[in-house]
Amino acid sequence: MSAGRIEARAEGPIGWVTFDNQKRRNAMSLGMWTGLTAALERFAADPSVRVVILRGAGETAFVSGADISEFDAHRSDAAAAAEYARATDGAWKALGAFEKPMIAMIQGFCFGGGVAIAMKADLRIAADNSLFAIPAARLGIAYPTHSVRDLVALVGPAKAKEILYTGMRLDAGAALAIGLVNRVMPVAHLEAEVAALCATIAENAPLTIRAAKETIDQIARDEHDPKKVAERVAACFDSADYAEGRRAFMEKRRPQFTGR
Repeated sequence: MSAGRIEARAEGPIGWVTFDNQKRRNAMSLGMWTGLTAALERFAADPSVRVVILRGAGETAFVSGADISEFDAHRSDAAAAAEYARATDGAWKALGAFEKPMIAMIQGFCFGGGVAIAMKADLRIAADNSLFAIPAARLGIAYPTHSVRDLVALVGPAKAKEILYTGMRLDAGAALAIGLVNRVMPVAHLEAEVAALCATIAENAPLTIRAAKETIDQIARDEHDPKKVAERVAACFDSADYAEGRRAFMEKRRPQFTGR
């Protein structure tokens, strides 16, 4: 039976996804990958949830990678690794296709697959005790292509090669300096600051944010689907939120957006 679990809970407009496998520094078991897919699908379908926070249980780790203790059973050779990849593919697809803002709140260890998960988030906010590494070269495994692409997009090809070739560890300050994370703050302030950031995002127009996310992601991936972007933009101008935003501006009050 797989160790660990994914906890998903909603607090108003904020959905919290917690990676909980504290005995193994929140390493991702096979069951946790499945649970992550379910949690994201739940929040994607819930119109009351406007932003999602990814976090690790406890104070020592975000996610320390895949649970290596399962590798003999699930990734012992190429055939087994392919089966494992098929099982985890749903989680990667759910992360990549998630249309709402997603924030990774990181403290402690963020290694391997943990970095890959964090890179799927729109923003990464790290505590000053965070430590990052991708030790694939020390384990003899290949880092997934989509994760390498995300890494290159964030830190550039030269730094990505250095990280992957050496398995080097980066503290929070170094991660901030190369663009791997957006902000660094003291551990004691992390949760409150991330919650405040998400509350600000949740107050803004959901359709506008969705259009911005789609446009930025296409540019970052060097993809061009102008029809999809145009649909997102048109949805903003046809929305009740657009009318509400105009009224609120004229009336000098805070807008009350509904995502419609």
